[in-house]
Amino acid sequence: MFDPLLTAAQPIPVHAILALVAMVLGALQFALPKGTGLHRLLGRGWIGAMLIVALTSFFIYDYRWVGRFGPIHLLSVLTLWGVGEGLYHARKGNIAKHKSNMVQVYCFALILAGAFTLTPGRVMHQVVFGAS
Repeated sequence: MFDPLLTAAQPIPVHAILALVAMVLGALQFALPKGTGLHRLLGRGWIGAMLIVALTSFFIYDYRWVGRFGPIHLLSVLTLWGVGEGLYHARKGNIAKHKSNMVQVYCFALILAGAFTLTPGRVMHQVVFGAS
């Protein structure tokens, strides 16, 4: 089942596995109480996973628009910006803006981008639906 992912060229396995970790950590963040030590600990893990997911995407060249870069790379830049801005707002005590940034990053960088990984011919399509 996971063979297409585990045998894919790097950084695809690291990218996809950490994206799945970030999805789980983010879902826990939504469900658990905010402002606790656990929230901060899981948040640090989520931020670390998201940073690696965004950075590794720059070495995945499935859809190209300009040179090696495609639309997903623009989303990666926005992800880096959104995570940084959300962290900044948390540290400044603007919790409403922090929450807004982090929810947007979760929805766009994980849910929306994750949906695109299910298109035929992509590794995650093979993992979820079998051979393409």
